[in-house]
Amino acid sequence: MIDEIIKYFHSLNYIKSEDIPNLDLYMDQVTGFMERNLDPIKRHHDDKALTKTMINNYAKNKLLPPPDKKRYNRDHMLVLLFIYYYKGMLQLNDIEALLKPLNDKYFGGKSSISLTDIYNEVFTMEAAEKSRIFNEVEEMNRISLHSFSADDPKFKDLSDEDREELQLFSFMCELGLDVFIKKLLMEKIADRLHEKELERQNAERAMKKK
Repeated sequence: MIDEIIKYFHSLNYIKSEDIPNLDLYMDQVTGFMERNLDPIKRHHDDKALTKTMINNYAKNKLLPPPDKKRYNRDHMLVLLFIYYYKGMLQLNDIEALLKPLNDKYFGGKSSISLTDIYNEVFTMEAAEKSRIFNEVEEMNRISLHSFSADDPKFKDLSDEDREELQLFSFMCELGLDVFIKKLLMEKIADRLHEKELERQNAERAMKKK
């Protein structure tokens, strides 16, 4: 079962920047694009990748710059993809803190470096990272298959079915610990970003009072 799931994940790929339309889109076109291209990584086929309500909420909470006359450009699409990848791991205010420098400095051609450049640079690491991550997952699976061993007197009377269930539980615990630690690290980084932004705002207020 685990081998089949890992094989499925190896078949997945990210959305290439060149596949994102280089023209302004209306909301229905944005959600349609996301549904088509994110469908392979949705947990259930019926799940919605991004809805109109979600996108409006992201703009309201300053994760996403507002559309221009109800139209969304390539930079909007890139930011929405970053939000989609992060929203299962971080709170919206944490994602806002993470994306704020990108939106402030690079959105809409504000710099010689574009959001497309940043997106492409991040995802050049994708193939190597996927390989590294799945090597780790396969090692976790190997370790779990040696847990609850029949050689251990405590577990020698387990049936094959019960042993397999407990080994799967052991594997899930290993995955869970990995996810928990990395999520905690991301949250701590987001906390530092919040503190940094608060310090910047306080410094601006102090300057205005002078």
